[in-house]
Amino acid sequence: MAIPRKFLGKDERVIITMRTHGKAMILPIIGFLAVLAVTSALVVIIPDDWRSWGHWVIGALSLIGFVWLFVLPLLRWLNATYTLTDRRIITRQGILNKTGHDVPLTRINNVTYDRSIIDRVLGCGTLVFTTAAEEPLSLPDVPHVERVHVMVTELLFGNTVGAEAVADELEGRKTGETPTAPEAASEAPPRPGALASDDD
Repeated sequence: MAIPRKFLGKDERVIITMRTHGKAMILPIIGFLAVLAVTSALVVIIPDDWRSWGHWVIGALSLIGFVWLFVLPLLRWLNATYTLTDRRIITRQGILNKTGHDVPLTRINNVTYDRSIIDRVLGCGTLVFTTAAEEPLSLPDVPHVERVHVMVTELLFGNTVGAEAVADELEGRKTGETPTAPEAASEAPPRPGALASDDD
């Protein structure tokens, strides 16, 4: 998912790379369940004299529906990424034919975000960048859009360390990092009477 090093400038540092929010897969999942339900129903109601070839037809149509409604959207989602470096914002999308857009941070005049009610519930939003020479660039379905907004603002003010701190926070939240058992045990408070027993 990360941008290959050969596509970065000399000494350019990647702050964070992320996919669009998983809400993009809600409709494909519904489509997959619909294909599964229709396939099951057709297998049950198909007449006996059609079963010799009907199962093959149903299977072929189900496979086409599965690929069209679920597999292709999944591949598009997996290949749609936003990358923030200390110099620019990079967008990439596409399965075979890759398309993208790069916006240097030096050309950004303003950055805002927008969140609908659904976005608030799901924890995402749209990030909007305004430049002097172009139409505003909108990045839809950005996970943790408020924190990403802070990250971009830090970079616009030249605070790379602050932006990396926010990125580390988001990466930790996404990977669900928790203390290991030994660490948790070492941080646990002593049991009542433990100090007294040690003194004895």
